[in-house]
Amino acid sequence: MVSPEIGIAARGSSSGRPIMVALDVLGRRGALRLLWELRGGPLTFRALQTACGSNPGSMNTRLKELRALGIVEHDAGGYRLSRHGRSLIEALRPLQAWADGWAADPTAAAHAEKPA
Repeated sequence: MVSPEIGIAARGSSSGRPIMVALDVLGRRGALRLLWELRGGPLTFRALQTACGSNPGSMNTRLKELRALGIVEHDAGGYRLSRHGRSLIEALRPLQAWADGWAADPTAAAHAEKPA
């Protein structure tokens, strides 16, 4: 899988527009979980791995992608959200509020497809 990059075609789009690149990287396995765990402050690789319950190989790939896009930074204190990463978390808060309301709505569950 090609690392996402602004201006380069992303999954679901040939344009490379920033929104498509962002959705591509956020849709990759473990990316949102990494961001979620880093929202409270920096974590070492090992602490982040424990928090995410992820294997080191896939976690390292996601971290490399997120760092290349300027969403995550690394220094002696570990991995942390960059300025763009923190603003991304803030941008996701309305989506979280929507999801909470949706999940609490009994009519939403009534329309969900039941597994066979």
